Amino acid sequence: MSSVSIASRNHEETSRIGQKIGELAIQGLVIALTGDLGSGKTALIQGIAKGLHVPDGYYVTSPSYTLINEYPGRIPLIHIDLYRLSSIDFDDIGLYDILKSNISVVAIEWAERIPPDILPEHLSVRIDITGGDTRNISLSAHGKRPEQFLFQFES
Repeated sequence: MSSVSIASRNHEETSRIGQKIGELAIQGLVIALTGDLGSGKTALIQGIAKGLHVPDGYYVTSPSYTLINEYPGRIPLIHIDLYRLSSIDFDDIGLYDILKSNISVVAIEWAERIPPDILPEHLSVRIDITGGDTRNISLSAHGKRPEQFLFQFES
């Protein structure tokens, strides 16, 4: 498993890191995000959306109440937020179908709520608060496609 850690000094840097992820993203990439409330998961996904060329008319926000937001772009972005779910029936929200489709980039906030065997191949992104505005962003590759992605990200 390959991994890289990046320090972010503020919201804008977190968004720029996300933008680089979006610029390098390929169809079928699943991004599993974890981190405390307010750590910057949505800011990172906003950057990913920018890197995927989601049109400016779309405001990328956390789908805490709708669970899933979809955005058009160079590659469509599916943004899933599992924060408000205490028990999850993945069939009911269509998660299995989304993960099998391989036509989008899928970003999942609160991914620790998904059993590990459901996400056999993914890019794990953990955001840790290290100070007021500072964050440590750790990317870990789980599988061939994420390994290739991380190799490009580090180059």
